[in-house]
This record gives sequence, C-alpha cells and structure tokens, in this order.
Amino acid sequence: MLKMYKEILTKVSFDRRLFKKELFKALKWVGSPLELYQFRMWCIQEFGRKHPEVLKEVFQEIDAKMTH
Repeated sequence: MLKMYKEILTKVSFDRRLFKKELFKALKWVGSPLELYQFRMWCIQEFGRKHPEVLKEVFQEIDAKMTH
C-alpha cells in the first residue's frame, strides 16, 4: 500500500495542501517503526526541498502521537 502512496505523493506534490492530505493518509498504512523510518527517509529524499515545512509538521505530529 505504501508503494501506491509513494506514487500518489509524487503525482500530487505540485499542491502543498493536497500533498499534506495524502501524506497523512499514507501514514495510516505504516506498519512498524522501521517502516515509518524508511518511509520518512524516502519522503525527505524525494520532497525535502519542495515541502520541508509540510514534512516537518506531519512527522512531528506522528512522533507526538507515538510517544503518547
């Protein structure tokens, strides 16, 4: 499922709002801490220059949910 979301994120990366929405959807399919780490690294590599603020905001929110 994450493979599909990687394709979706690539296609919607032109629109900040849509990218953020789809990133949150994709994170629902992460199954383990290792998968989350790998997905995060992929996102940073692919979109870190285009959407750094979105990535920071979304992953901070995910991290906060995982620590509670």
